[in-house]
Amino acid sequence: MKKLVAALWSGEVPLARAFWEYAILWGTLLNLVTTLGAFMLLEAEGQEGAAVALLLLPVPYNVFMLVAVWRSAARYEGPPHWAQLARAAIALWVALASLA
Repeated sequence: MKKLVAALWSGEVPLARAFWEYAILWGTLLNLVTTLGAFMLLEAEGQEGAAVALLLLPVPYNVFMLVAVWRSAARYEGPPHWAQLARAAIALWVALASLA
């Protein structure tokens, strides 16, 4: 796990895998689970603070994936437009996932 985190952080994971598997698949799952949990906490009286904390929980992962995909895009050897699209898409995804 430590090696994977280091590889993602340094951009050594191939762009397609960093973007689709780790950012989109796992990131979306994490954000959905925490959002559903936060909604459930909001149904319980007096749990607003816990709901907000749960909603903010995935933000570090989202930012980590922004850096990971950005750095993987810098190493991408294919057509440059794919790297540019991945960077734009991950920036939009992180903004929506972290602020929505």
